[in-house]
Amino acid sequence: MRDVVALVTGGSRGIGRGIALALLAEGLTVHVTGRTRFEAEAEQAGSRGSLKGLEREAAKLPGRLIVHRCDHASDTDTERVAEDIRAGGRLDILVNNAWPGYENMVEDGEFTWPKPFWEQPARRWEAMIGTALRGAFMMSRAVAPLMISARGLIVNISFWAAQLYEGNAIYGIAKAAADKMAADFAHELRPHNVAAIALYPGLVRTEAVLENAEYFDMSNSESPQFIGHVIGGLWRDPLLMSKSGRVQIAAALAREYGIADVDGYRPVPLTAADFVRDAGPSAGPTELQDS
Repeated sequence: MRDVVALVTGGSRGIGRGIALALLAEGLTVHVTGRTRFEAEAEQAGSRGSLKGLEREAAKLPGRLIVHRCDHASDTDTERVAEDIRAGGRLDILVNNAWPGYENMVEDGEFTWPKPFWEQPARRWEAMIGTALRGAFMMSRAVAPLMISARGLIVNISFWAAQLYEGNAIYGIAKAAADKMAADFAHELRPHNVAAIALYPGLVRTEAVLENAEYFDMSNSESPQFIGHVIGGLWRDPLLMSKSGRVQIAAALAREYGIADVDGYRPVPLTAADFVRDAGPSAGPTELQDS
């Protein structure tokens, strides 16, 4: 895998950081985008994780890390990253993970996430649709010409909210659109031997989840690196194109590929039935992409 080049958007923390670390552990060259360069910036924003911290962890791994400070709310930033990658002449894997949709969930002391759609703040639409979804489209659009010259893989990190009600209508719309984007990309990319899928994690032990671990059943949780190793498995799969255009469950793929989590545990694949809720709104998102 040492000649493989990947791009992971939104990698300063959360799932994106884990994916980058897993791919670096497998020896890839990994480009990572993020808004937070230094830990002090993250602390000021009330979060954890930075590109500089990722660089420190990456120094211990065999792969090569290239970081890009990038806000995917800006098409100019996105295009600048794509231009840097095009200058290198190769991109094999794109992981569209950047997701500011969980920011500012509490406003004026009130948890607004589970409010009905007519009471949702408009900025939440802009974060999930105008930034996350648009950013995924614009990055894919910018690098697709480079990928179609050889075999390639585009992964949209998505979740069951695409298919089931998960407590927030905008969230569901955004994830459903990410799934549809992957499906339509797959249709247009198939003649060029480039696959596109939507990939669902389970409960991931991100920084935010660990800070609130008492509210979760962690018995079947996944490390942030787990889904990255699954993406590595997808890339090595000689039948990858047969999976293109479809939703894939990370834990199910891991079982197919014989991949265990970093602690040796083999997460149980979840199904739609596992996310059926009793009547009433959800307390919040259950996958906490947190990127």
